[in-house]
Amino acid sequence: MAKPVAEPAIIRAEDIDPRYNWARALPALGTMGVDFEERVDYRRLHRYRLARARAALEKSDLGALLVMDVNNIRYLTSTKIGEWERDKICRWALLTRASPDPILWDFGSAAVHHRLYAPWLRPENCRAGLLGLRGTVNPAFGLMQRHAREIAGLIGDAGVAKMPLGVDIIEPPMLHELEKVGLKVVDGQQAMLEAREIKSIDEIALLNRAAAMVDGAYHLVHEELKPGVRENDIVAKVNEFLYRHGSDDVEAVNAISGERCNPHPHNFTDRMLRPGDQAFFDILQSFMGYRTCYYRTFNVGRATPVQHDAYKRAREWLDSAIALIKPGVTTDKVASVWPGAPEFGFPDEMAAFGLQFGHGIGCAIHERPIISRVVSLDHPTEIKEGMVFALETYCPAKDGYSAARIEEEVVVTDKGCRVITLFPAEELPIANRY
Repeated sequence: MAKPVAEPAIIRAEDIDPRYNWARALPALGTMGVDFEERVDYRRLHRYRLARARAALEKSDLGALLVMDVNNIRYLTSTKIGEWERDKICRWALLTRASPDPILWDFGSAAVHHRLYAPWLRPENCRAGLLGLRGTVNPAFGLMQRHAREIAGLIGDAGVAKMPLGVDIIEPPMLHELEKVGLKVVDGQQAMLEAREIKSIDEIALLNRAAAMVDGAYHLVHEELKPGVRENDIVAKVNEFLYRHGSDDVEAVNAISGERCNPHPHNFTDRMLRPGDQAFFDILQSFMGYRTCYYRTFNVGRATPVQHDAYKRAREWLDSAIALIKPGVTTDKVASVWPGAPEFGFPDEMAAFGLQFGHGIGCAIHERPIISRVVSLDHPTEIKEGMVFALETYCPAKDGYSAARIEEEVVVTDKGCRVITLFPAEELPIANRY
């Protein structure tokens, strides 16, 4: 006879030490699990993330969290069924104050798969569900009503029906169905973002590994940049490199060159590179769910004095920000060292948003903290040990069309920060120099 499964204890955030031994170098680990050294402990990672989410829930006035954002689902359940799910709203998870584990509703047979291969989740908590694939199944057919009643019953069983339900993203018809069954729906994304802002040793290792993959991708870019190559050729080669090296999602490769550099269009085309072009790239990809946002600027063959000057100023703005990063510093101090929008050709800070910029990185490209002159000067937040975020600067050249864009990802240590984006960027790299 099988032994009864012990009721799992609720793991508290304070039971798990998120701090890294900053006296040691950050590991850029392989993808394999091995028996001869400790690498990423994925079960420890799951316990840490769930404990962080539970602590944020208990700190809030919420009775439960209902998450449909795929980043939050992965954070709570350590499950993923492919990038195709990202815009479908076809999965969701519920965490209440009373339950030690989340309940996951998944797409068809994925729920059955989790019962077999995800033993950190209770089998009975892995359920098949369907809300309607963003309205493709008409809400009038009753699926949303059915699941709203199911969710309300579980919240009632947990004894928190009178407390607000925090939701991150949701389709309007599902929101209405939850309200019809008596639930008060409020913003739950803030609680989840609070949970995700401090990274554990395993998260830092995964973020460092993701950055190391992009280091290699930029070496490839440096070799391939030559006249006659198109922006989309570089995008294709970078995608192949990253997927061959273990990426689970190449979210985007922005490739911007020549006259497209100013203003920054945030995309790529089939433009052909020419001698003397300034070109910058942003590689956004994920390793085991942990992402990169990593810009580098190059010149093709040669560079003019004004292109060098733009790069130098972008580097100085970036280094001034990096020098300030340590626990206790507030984001307004960092944003204040960056130029105001009119100083680099934009009418106001909103028009220049994202050009002199800082943003947390984790399971999503944009987490906390956000550092920008749009919000940080009036609403400063504190930088904390264990945060991981990117700092990026942009400087147009005086020729009217070239521009430099540089970005570094940093881990906040106990005394300062450590840069994990290591492809050389102290001076303007010139590929295939003439």
